[in-house]
Amino acid sequence: METKKYLDLIQEELNKMPDFVKEYNFGTSHSLATSYQYLTEIRRFFDWLRHEGISPADTNQKISIETLATLHRNDIMLYINYLGHVRNKQGNLNSPTTINRSINALRSLFKFLTITADNNDGKPYFERNVMLKIDSLNNTETLNYRAHVLESHMYTGKLKYQFLDFIANEFEKQCNVHALPSFKVNKERDMAIIALILGTGIRVSECAGIDLTDLNLKKATLDVTRKGGQRDSVPIAQWTLNYISDYKKVRRQRYMASKKETAFFLTRWHHQTKRITTNAIEKMVNKYSAAFGHPLTPHKLRHTLASELYDVTKDQVLVAQQLGQKGTSATDLYTHVDQKKQRAALDRIATAKDKKE
Repeated sequence: METKKYLDLIQEELNKMPDFVKEYNFGTSHSLATSYQYLTEIRRFFDWLRHEGISPADTNQKISIETLATLHRNDIMLYINYLGHVRNKQGNLNSPTTINRSINALRSLFKFLTITADNNDGKPYFERNVMLKIDSLNNTETLNYRAHVLESHMYTGKLKYQFLDFIANEFEKQCNVHALPSFKVNKERDMAIIALILGTGIRVSECAGIDLTDLNLKKATLDVTRKGGQRDSVPIAQWTLNYISDYKKVRRQRYMASKKETAFFLTRWHHQTKRITTNAIEKMVNKYSAAFGHPLTPHKLRHTLASELYDVTKDQVLVAQQLGQKGTSATDLYTHVDQKKQRAALDRIATAKDKKE
């Protein structure tokens, strides 16, 4: 269901794009979610090119290769400045992260047009890549500041067990009477999803995509399809297995699943059994965590596992492998999450100073 949604959205964007963008999309290996986000950023850029008169095209579909080939660095800088001064649907200015996503989308497109494409007698469309002259925006927050914010939005240590105990024993007492039947039906499933993300660090989309055959509870391993479609296998924390087993015992009868149903995490909607969606998981985690008094997202559950794993191993490569990341740059933040060592070092400096005096 989630896959079809993205495929439909991608097709909707492509229908309004020039042929070279369709070729670009076909020739990349991004996840469906990333492909859709990049296409929306390309559309926004094309809209701006026409609005500013840089392109004479009356529709994005008529944007020419020549327009992109002759862009200068100043043109792109003007666009980035524009992005920094427009407001999103929530009325807020675009963040550096949002602007960098737009920059990355354009980098991806221009790389295809200047290197990967070979429709011009075996050559790319053009050779001059203006995006090579563009740097990403610097994030003004230090790693320590980001780590402090991150730590306040995680369920490390005993807190994750308290959260699951709250769902098991306390949530029902404050649950809306109309929502209570649904909670009782989905309780084991919801706790299994939360425990599995906390016990593996998988992404919410990866969790929704799990099939029955992906789980090996005896070996405590999970086969997962990563971003970009790559298959991976990761160990599952032993403490999570009981939650997964409890759900597995009720899965077929509770959700009226046929033997042909391959999806592991299911939902019933209008008397139909379906795979749970990433959106449903996100709403579910938000519902329980808000009631717990410590609201967070499934992505913060993933951060929790990464932080605790690094704390135990001090191995960024191992953390990156568990998270399915291609490099360790994304795991730098976890080395800063626990600031106790920094405080201890400062205390030792003060102690040493006192001894000298």
